Amino acid sequence: MKIDNVTIIGVGLIGGSFAKGIKDSGKVKKITGYGSREGNLKKAVELGVIDDYTLDAKTAVEDADLVLLSVPLGSMESVLSSIKPFLPEHTLLTDVGSSKMSVIKAVNKVFGELPSTFVAGHPIAGKEQSGVTAASADLFVDHRVLLTPTEQTDTQATATVKQLWETLGACVTEMAPDYHDEVLAATSHLPHMLAYALVGLLNEHEELGNVFQYTAGGFRDFTRIASSDATMWRDICLNNDQAIVKWLKNYQAEIDYLIKLVENKQADDLYQLFDQAKTARDTHIVKETLNN
Repeated sequence: MKIDNVTIIGVGLIGGSFAKGIKDSGKVKKITGYGSREGNLKKAVELGVIDDYTLDAKTAVEDADLVLLSVPLGSMESVLSSIKPFLPEHTLLTDVGSSKMSVIKAVNKVFGELPSTFVAGHPIAGKEQSGVTAASADLFVDHRVLLTPTEQTDTQATATVKQLWETLGACVTEMAPDYHDEVLAATSHLPHMLAYALVGLLNEHEELGNVFQYTAGGFRDFTRIASSDATMWRDICLNNDQAIVKWLKNYQAEIDYLIKLVENKQADDLYQLFDQAKTARDTHIVKETLNN
């Protein structure tokens, strides 16, 4: 499928980075931004992220070959409803949401079915900064993008979306949407919850006061993601709640075990826990980083 005109709905960090990367590649003719905040869209044009913008849903999608949804999960259904009357049958529809089952349910509810042109997706990339000013064309280079096509998704539609992400330097993997949500709950959503919780725990703590002035690299590395967009993470919790709660409870059990080891001064067990974790991280994360 040839893609000449792309519309980005939600020109922030992820949508803006996708737009800028595709624009810089020269693979498409025109990139249009659509949203409700004109100031943000004007800034996107000024920064060279998009070519043009509109505040009108019909104008945004009627000539689009591909529409990328880059909006909070809580806004997905309303945005889909606004563009549905004007979306051509041939137009590819894809998204970047962190919870795939909730997006698929929203598409099914709005369209009454899952269109063959809908390709659910999720780039595993980001920054603690948000907004179009943080967008960069190389954000997805050597990062994974997970596509979760349904049984109704046309294979050529999936291939076309995959090619666009690969143009941005991403490594594309396909998986089932429910498995995606379980994996991301454990590897992405859980760490964010822990970072937010730790900062919340220590913020102006009655025993410690402003303890942040004494933090060093370890604390800052661990809590960096607590600077992420609060609206986005609220919506992720509300839309992938069961999997997130499951892994929070699993982590709670691990914390309880760790408390027991520390309280009882079980040196050998503590060493074994730390050593196994170090080996696992060095093998699966550090090694992969070096290979890339």
